[in-house]
Amino acid sequence: MKPQLDAVLVITNLPDREAARRLADSLVAQRLAACVNILAPCESVYRWQGKIETAQETTLLIKTLGAHYGKVEKTIRKCHPYELPEIIAIPVVAGLPAYLDWLAAETAPINPTE
Repeated sequence: MKPQLDAVLVITNLPDREAARRLADSLVAQRLAACVNILAPCESVYRWQGKIETAQETTLLIKTLGAHYGKVEKTIRKCHPYELPEIIAIPVVAGLPAYLDWLAAETAPINPTE
């Protein structure tokens, strides 16, 4: 299987844009993500500890490879202020081959022994 076919989209929400930017910068700097989209704030409605809650959040769309998911999750958990952060990965089943090749190249270790 070609690396481009292992692409995943990881989604998480953070409480504000500053926290979202710090996480995005960290993931790209570590080559764990080729690109992170920081979306406009949204309102989330959810049940937490038996009560319906609402919160303003900033969504991140993290483009990476499935092989990096464990490190991406660990980085999110380390940087995330929530007790239970949303972290979900969606497999990419198709995409522009040149983009997926770029994604794989940008998440490849600089030192091949890493």
